[in-house]
Amino acid sequence: MAKKAKQGRMTIFLECTTCRESGIPGVNRYVTQKNKKNTAARIELNKYCRYERKYTTHKETK
Repeated sequence: MAKKAKQGRMTIFLECTTCRESGIPGVNRYVTQKNKKNTAARIELNKYCRYERKYTTHKETK
């Protein structure tokens, strides 16, 4: 019997905020999942940006 799909989980993209604002070519992105029932608001996490070579704030995009 096939498994039931995960209904509460959705795939999201986290995008570096400083790369987007600056004129650096390329934007650092991470792919992750979140439970939309528990966290309805957009996520902000500190992740490593390889273009700026430091930890920066990454915001959820559509």
